[in-house]
Amino acid sequence: MPANETTATGASLVVSSLERMGVEVVFGYPGGAIMPIYDAIAGSSLRHYLCRHEQGAAFAADAFARSSGKVGVCMATSGPGATNLVTGIANAMLDSVPMVCITGNVAQGVMGTDAFQEVDILGVTMPLVKHSYVVRDAADIPAVIEEAFHIARSGRPGPVLVDLPKDVQFQAVTRTRGVHIPNDTARASATAIADAAQAIRAARRPVIYIGGGAKISGAVETVRRFSALTGIPQVSTLNALGTIPTGQDNYLGMLGMHGTRAANQAVQESDLLIVVGARFDDRATGKLPEFAPHAGVIHFDVDPSEIGKLRPVAVPVVGDLKPNLEALIHELEQGPAVEVSDWADQCRAAMAACAVDYDAPGDSIYAPALLNELSRQAGARFVAACDVGQHQMWVAQHCRFSRPEAHLTSGGLGAMGYGLPAGIGAKLADPDACVVTITGDGGVMMNIQELATINRFQIPLKIIILDNSRLGMVRQWQEFFFERNFSEVDLSDNPDFVKVAEAFGVPGFRIERRDQVSEGICRLLAADGPILMHVVIDPEDNVWPLVPPGKNNSEMMEGSR
Repeated sequence: MPANETTATGASLVVSSLERMGVEVVFGYPGGAIMPIYDAIAGSSLRHYLCRHEQGAAFAADAFARSSGKVGVCMATSGPGATNLVTGIANAMLDSVPMVCITGNVAQGVMGTDAFQEVDILGVTMPLVKHSYVVRDAADIPAVIEEAFHIARSGRPGPVLVDLPKDVQFQAVTRTRGVHIPNDTARASATAIADAAQAIRAARRPVIYIGGGAKISGAVETVRRFSALTGIPQVSTLNALGTIPTGQDNYLGMLGMHGTRAANQAVQESDLLIVVGARFDDRATGKLPEFAPHAGVIHFDVDPSEIGKLRPVAVPVVGDLKPNLEALIHELEQGPAVEVSDWADQCRAAMAACAVDYDAPGDSIYAPALLNELSRQAGARFVAACDVGQHQMWVAQHCRFSRPEAHLTSGGLGAMGYGLPAGIGAKLADPDACVVTITGDGGVMMNIQELATINRFQIPLKIIILDNSRLGMVRQWQEFFFERNFSEVDLSDNPDFVKVAEAFGVPGFRIERRDQVSEGICRLLAADGPILMHVVIDPEDNVWPLVPPGKNNSEMMEGSR
């Protein structure tokens, strides 16, 4: 802001800076220490969505970012408002989601005095953010906001905290400070690309191991071209589902604890892993010393700290994934074709052998069959905003995804309560998508107040509650690993979710027999506004397959339901 312009307050600079960064949607909840910013929001171009809990605001901003490719923005007041954001901030950090979180704080003059609603949110969130600021001078606000957005979305994305003392929000300034944003695009060396191409041509049983970095880096089409060019079988992590469309040739599905047998078997037998934006998460690898024991590793990642962190790497390819993968494609096109047809045939046969039988016996609703039919009926515009628990794994295993934006879940943190606010963020980011929140009777209760947000703004979100009256995943582990000591997993006293939804102004209906599934899905998908389908399932149903704790990925337990 040039010196001859009208004086502006710190609060108005926050709003104008967000507008200048292209922000249209903000999620939040007001309070005493952030009231000046909320005063400035009124009359601005920002569309503020009042969530009914700050955690809901953070999760909605997270999903908005995942769906839109933009930076998600949430805001809260000091003290409990700021601490209520913490779970959402941690979720964004672990899943590398670009998010800017703006908090108000007490005035600088009373900081450190245990003032009303004072919390050192900078210190609280230090391990959970990519970067953080306490703004001491309103003249710095435009530069801080611009830098925060750059940091949040560059390199390996993540959340950035901007904390604004109340006196700074009131402060009047006539001149602001600028900021220099560096061009930090990184490319791997030609030698690394040549070494990767040589290793791929020499391999006889290679596997492409795709992580969430493929989508984050905008490299989805490049990964698909690389896969098609080489014919190498592919597996994906939970956060990479949809990078390769479900059902495509040579795609073996998700690997890991609840992955497909074909995916885990291929990885365990492979002689080369081409790791594309993945980090060897424990849920993917199982017992790490026995993971892919015969395989060398080519590791593509923008974050150098991930290279060699958990697994020795033969060929590190550090830098922006898309240009590096494009360079590898070019290198491979210049020489002899990659010959893996026999290996690919073997992997496809293994995939066919473990095809799921959705015709489960009995009259009760079989969740995998319902979810598979749901995604087929919804088609290419289907988006699952999924909570955490058994239903999360059933969605990952049985829904069909055509693009990575179609699958949103709390992967690294595994935060129950993500599904409902995530559905809000996803629907606002992509209004034409068929967004379905899929949650459990445990997860939905953690942020059920966001039904009020859905009703207030008439967000046409479709909601499915899979209700087994249990904390299903905990119950399953207690059944197999804790001698059936079912401690504190009984949720049979849950409320009538249809009545609860209707009390919030959201229509709902209940199904409990398999012959009601098709009609229920049709009714859900045909609704113009928000709607909830309460689905009763068998509390004894388990997620299969399952790699037990402490075992390698070839030691999978399997069951019928």
